[in-house]
Parts: sequence; structure tokens; C-alpha cells
Amino acid sequence: MIAHIQGKLVEKTPTNVVIDCNGVGYDIHISLHTYSLLPDSDFVKLFTYLQIKEDAHTLFGFAEKSEREIFKMLISVSGIGAGIARTMLSSLEPKQIINSLASGDVATIQSIKGIGGKTAQRAILDLKDKVLKIYDLQEVSVVEYNTNKDEALSALEVLGFNRKLAEKTVEKIVKETPSASVENIIKQALKNL
Repeated sequence: MIAHIQGKLVEKTPTNVVIDCNGVGYDIHISLHTYSLLPDSDFVKLFTYLQIKEDAHTLFGFAEKSEREIFKMLISVSGIGAGIARTMLSSLEPKQIINSLASGDVATIQSIKGIGGKTAQRAILDLKDKVLKIYDLQEVSVVEYNTNKDEALSALEVLGFNRKLAEKTVEKIVKETPSASVENIIKQALKNL
């Protein structure tokens, strides 16, 4: 219904923006991914998706058309509403979501807040073929699941570190030394965080 909105950025938070478009202020829900891509200038253009429910009309905005398409795919899955889809796009990069769905990586999808095992499996079941076809990917098996990495991440989170920041650091450490133990990953991460 509303394909995009462009105008002056009036307010900006990690979850919402208000865009003034010819005197009308549109309150638009965004993901952290879109927030990170917002320009420093006052003028912005967001691709939008309007969700109409009985009790509310909610506008979701995306910096990239591809992110909006992933959002639409995610909300087509039973058990994933617009809020959870936005959380997914805030927790993982769109490419990570696509790769996780294509490879059947239940653990990555399930690691997102609000997604249980059944919902993760349903998302993969419903979207795997669609994702493989749309993004022209070859079917891949799940990359060897690294439990050390996940345990280290959990420990860092318990210690109070930001998950995204810890994830990037741990990812880098695991790439450099794939066979690192949980203790070594944590020690290296603590030096870099």
C-alpha cells in the first residue's frame, strides 16, 4: 500500500524513526540493521511495509528493499509476527538469516529472542526452498556447529557484555583458531572487548 517514504528525519531511535513528509510525521518501526544504515543527513528514504490489524496500523521501514523482502517472507511463517521478524532482523544480518534458512541452521534461528525450536524448524521448512530459489543459492549443509563458540558467547553475555559486540569478537577468534577451547575463546575475547 505504501511502498516507500522519503522526507526529513525528525526523530531517530534504534527501534523507531519519525519522518516528516510534507508536514505529516510518519512513525516508522525499524530494525537495528536499518538503524545502522541510516544516513547522517536529514533526508532519508525508507522502503516500507504497512501492517493492518484490527486494532492498529503499523508502518515498518527498511533501508534496503532486500531487507523488506526478507521481512515479508518471515511474517508469512506461522508463529512469526512482525515484532519477531523485526527482532530477527535486529539480531542477525539479513545475509545471516538467508544463509541460516538455506542451510537449515536451526541453532542460529533459535538463538534469536522469541523463537523456539518448533518455530525455527517451521521457518526453515517453510522458507528453505523459497530462499534457495530467490537468492540462487546452492543447498549447503550446516557448517560444523561450534559449541565452544556458543558457550563462550553465553559466558560473555552472563559477564555483561553486549551480545553483538561479543559475537563479532568471538567470530574473529574462532576464524583465526577454529579449534580454540571455550576458555581460550573467552580469554581472547576479554582482551579484545
